[in-house]
Formats: sequence, structure tokens, C-alpha cells
Amino acid sequence: MGRTVRTSRVDVDTPAGTARLHVTAVPRARALVVLGHGAGRGVDTEDLLGLAGGLGPHGVSVVLVDQPWVVAGRRIAVAPAVLDLAWVPAVAAARPAAGASRRTPLVVGGRSAGARVACRTAEATAADAVLLLAFPLVPPAARGSAERYAAALHRRRDELGVPLRVAIPVVAAQGDRDPFGTPAELRAALGPPGPVGCEVRAVADADHSLRVRRGGPDPAEALLATALRAVALARGE
Repeated sequence: MGRTVRTSRVDVDTPAGTARLHVTAVPRARALVVLGHGAGRGVDTEDLLGLAGGLGPHGVSVVLVDQPWVVAGRRIAVAPAVLDLAWVPAVAAARPAAGASRRTPLVVGGRSAGARVACRTAEATAADAVLLLAFPLVPPAARGSAERYAAALHRRRDELGVPLRVAIPVVAAQGDRDPFGTPAELRAALGPPGPVGCEVRAVADADHSLRVRRGGPDPAEALLATALRAVALARGE
């Protein structure tokens, strides 16, 4: 018999404005996964919604977080520091919203800009693992200049290193057509796996939006497998 899934929506006051939690909770969850969105829109994307629906049957609760700028109806994302300011209390509120205890393993993550936020705040949110979806390693515009490329790569490496420096494992799903960085480039930027775990999984034929060309393989299976690997690492498995 499958687990009963409970869905709800919770607004959270943060120093940057009101964030919105979209909760898909299961009883006695094996883990809680909290995911943020990219810079272009909120959490109503196929990849994030697919994970919210796909992880429940595996005994995992999911909370998708709309940043305050999305809730307020703005079209342009705010500065990284403001994103972080809203993200930390939103993650804290996700536990009670999903009915998760303090002992429930926590995976934080997101797509693109949301992945960067999850990295930068991994220690502040007390994450047990970080899940990166389409991490934006180097903006395509920076690839035309060696100096700009090196500067962008340095900034992103610093962000990627935050969870690893405090022994939080990182698992990433990266499209092999992603102009912001291929799986091989992201592996190189993350460095050796190390003792805590550091994995990059390629999503076949996927671009930065984790979409494939017509007739291409469905990315949903690869994304779900990557998320479940992050859950396993968070649980120490």
C-alpha cells in the first residue's frame, strides 16, 4: 500500500519578503528535500514539479520554495545575498511545514541560481546533502574571454566548495548540452570526490533547462535517480 501524500502551501515571512512553500509530504519520511528555482521563474517547472511528485512514493517529502521576488510578481531575480537571506528561514520553516522532525535527514538544492543558493547556505541550513540541478558554472557570454572565463569559474568554484569544506556531500544532475557547463566541466570544478561524496550525473541530451530535444530521452528518470542518490548520502547510506 502506498503512502498517503499531503500537499499544502505555506507562506513564510523572511527578511527579504514573503517566500512560499509548496509542500508534498509523506508520513514518517525517510528524508526531506527542499528545492529552489532559477532566475527566470518560480518552481512551476517540469523538472521541479516532477521531483515533487516522484519522490513521494520513495518515502521522501519535498518542499519547493518560491523566492519572495517571485511571490511579489517581479520578473527579475534579486541579488544573490538577498536570495540567501530569504532561503535560510524558508528552509527552517520547511521542516514543520512537512511534518519532519529535527532528525529527518535534510537535502537542500535547486536548479541553476537555486543550486548556487543551496551551496552558499549549506552550512547555515544544516544540510545533510546538497542536490544541484543544472548548476550554472560559467555564463556563455564569459566564454569568449579567457579572463572573464577564469573569473567566473573562480567564483563558482568558491560556491561549490562551501558544502564540501564542511563535509556535506554534493550530488549534481547536469545536462550534456548545457551551455553553462557540461558534466565534465562541473566534475573538474568540484574536484576529487573526497571522503564525503561528490558526484556529477549527466542528463542525456538535456540543456540548461533540463529539457531534451523532440524525440530525446525523458530526463525525469535521471533526475529522480540523482535526487535519490542525494537522499542516500544524506542518510549515510
